Amino acid sequence: MKNTKIMLPTVLAVALMASASCSTQSSSETPAGGSDTTSYPPVETGKANTDYKPAFEGQTRIAGVKTTTPFEGKVVTDKLSSPWGVVDLPSGKLLVTEKAGNMRIVDPSNGNVSEPITGLPKVDESGQGGLLGLALDPAFESNRMVYWVFAEPANGGNHTAVAKGRLSDDESKIENAKVIYQALPTYNGKLHYGGRVLFDKDGNLFVSTGERSDLETRPQAQDLKSGLGKILHITTDGKPVAGNPFEGQADARPEIYSYGHRNPQGLAFHPETGDLWNSEFGPRGGDEINIVKAGSNYGWPVITYGLEYSGDKIGTPVIQQKDGMEQPVYYWDPVLSPSGMTFYTGERIPEWKNNLFIGGLSSTHIARLVIENNKVVGEERLLSSEGQRFRDVRQAKDGALYAVTDAGRLYKIDKK
Repeated sequence: MKNTKIMLPTVLAVALMASASCSTQSSSETPAGGSDTTSYPPVETGKANTDYKPAFEGQTRIAGVKTTTPFEGKVVTDKLSSPWGVVDLPSGKLLVTEKAGNMRIVDPSNGNVSEPITGLPKVDESGQGGLLGLALDPAFESNRMVYWVFAEPANGGNHTAVAKGRLSDDESKIENAKVIYQALPTYNGKLHYGGRVLFDKDGNLFVSTGERSDLETRPQAQDLKSGLGKILHITTDGKPVAGNPFEGQADARPEIYSYGHRNPQGLAFHPETGDLWNSEFGPRGGDEINIVKAGSNYGWPVITYGLEYSGDKIGTPVIQQKDGMEQPVYYWDPVLSPSGMTFYTGERIPEWKNNLFIGGLSSTHIARLVIENNKVVGEERLLSSEGQRFRDVRQAKDGALYAVTDAGRLYKIDKK
């Protein structure tokens, strides 16, 4: 989908359309606790691409929900260039990656955007490549270490790589940048890099990689000798984490945590259970979210709820469920095009507590999912009137959500 920049006012009170209303309700309409427990029709009303049946009730097109707490989305800046990932610094400023290979710092209090941070290795920005997700070391305040994922150019093509470096004291450069991991094999393509990175509670990294899209590379999502189409679990030196599920197994990469993924661009830990969740792109239909379990197979390209972009069916045989392969917690048809995501742990909008927020690209909204007992029980569309491709959404220490869009905007989403 071609990126189109839409000129709108800088400060926007977000009124969600029909299935995603954000109106203020009177006390007689709002139940105790401040959240609306009414069951609304599903937010998705478009025709599905397939007639495939879900594996269980509520796996797709769940009932709609509506936020009752008045909130707004404000454009902090529209001066970024294809931002891809965002994290908050201890200072309250935000560190943002841009697809072409830059990092910048944004001050959300005034919208100021820094000059590009220097010292980063070269990226391959063709197609879906470039500088992708990032994470701060848990000990950032003392060591100032930043970790990021990028498409690294190489002889014969490119590959998803992970690098680290120190953000200088004056925040102008990355010092001693070093590539710590390469998801091999290298491939001459432009699609499906995955690209998120997330620290676990032990100070190790989870990294998502794509299967590079093409028919010849897709089977590598099922191949334990390949780094493509995987969730990886590595140390800050790029080594396999001890105790990984395929440790010591012949013909398997010990850094692999889970496999059978297509193009996972979202990673987040549930704040109560500690479970790792991911979002990933299906083809034409079949975008999904999963609970990522050690050693598990998530099925691509053997099982899917989607079609080829041509409309052809996928798989021989064409199936959506198979023993030994995990079912998505939830899937979309038509697609959400899910990218970055976060769980809300703030206090300012209590009804959002532990809800999952996912940036939607071609769907041009942020999906809010209400989750109970690892099941999706409600869905709402936020900021759908903005017409933006939402690439990442994160909660910062100030309790607000911040979202970046392909058109260069940074939004702050918070209680009015």
